[in-house]
Amino acid sequence: MKIAAFEVEPWECSAFGPLSRSHEIVFSEGVLNAETASAYEKAEIISIFIYSRIDAAVLDRLPSLRFIATRSTGFDHIDVPECTRRDVSISNVPRYGESTVAEHVFGLILMISHRLAESIDRTRKGDFSLKGLRGFDLRHKTLGVIGTGAIGRNVIEIASGFRMRVLAFDLRPDHELERLLGFTYSSFEDLLAHSDIVSLHVPAAPGAGHLIASREFEIMKRGAVLINTARGSLIDVEALLHALAAGRISAAGLDVLPEEPAIREEAELLRSFFRKNYDLSTLLADHILLRMRNVYITPHNAFNTREAVERILGTTIENIQAYIHGNQLNPVPS
Repeated sequence: MKIAAFEVEPWECSAFGPLSRSHEIVFSEGVLNAETASAYEKAEIISIFIYSRIDAAVLDRLPSLRFIATRSTGFDHIDVPECTRRDVSISNVPRYGESTVAEHVFGLILMISHRLAESIDRTRKGDFSLKGLRGFDLRHKTLGVIGTGAIGRNVIEIASGFRMRVLAFDLRPDHELERLLGFTYSSFEDLLAHSDIVSLHVPAAPGAGHLIASREFEIMKRGAVLINTARGSLIDVEALLHALAAGRISAAGLDVLPEEPAIREEAELLRSFFRKNYDLSTLLADHILLRMRNVYITPHNAFNTREAVERILGTTIENIQAYIHGNQLNPVPS
């Protein structure tokens, strides 16, 4: 079969070795989009990461495509109904880095609570003054965890080591987990109102709007911290800017932004394609956030440890091999 893998770093290519012995594989470090897809029109299987957007325009240029193996848990970068209509199957990597991402969450929290970025920046300049660097303890603070799936559970476990109180919200509460880990489920509104730190661990639902917007910022405990390592679209970034300016929240730690792909390639903002396909007001808000002293942004890097990437690649290869042999592992819901 003809396989094309995108957004693949050179060192990752060797992971596809078991497939290359029996199938034709091509690799690209770039993304797959409507402009690049025509070069891969014979591909029957593609493997992508989150920056390749699969929509009708891309699928039109891939007439032989039958299977997509996304190297991610989320699949909101793929038009699933359109793929279903065209009989294109999709598999994802449902679990690979729950502890990895949870550790990153606390990296962001500690960055904020102990003013680490400012402290390091100041001492590199030879300034050892403490003015403006006073942080806060995590012990006895309340952490609000929205979503108690695999990553949320790991966040809760780490929080217990800091002696934090944990409130959680989930549409499907697991009360046995609640008993085992010693946290408390609450309503969404109560979690926002009583949490010193709120961390998001839910998928983005197409067409569902923002999970955290102006109303939610008004409910949140004044001076709270917001952490998002899930999906950028969960937060209304314009409302976030207003909440930060008004002191409704004191800081934010973000590994994801709504218009991430465009920010990664600022030169693309000049092209009509991006003006047509991206919300420029959201892009502007993203850029303002990047420059704010109380906002800590990492480049969608929470998953990015060697161990986690190796798990992603391993599951992806298994997904492709299973499909080739007439089975499908880890199918995404259609």
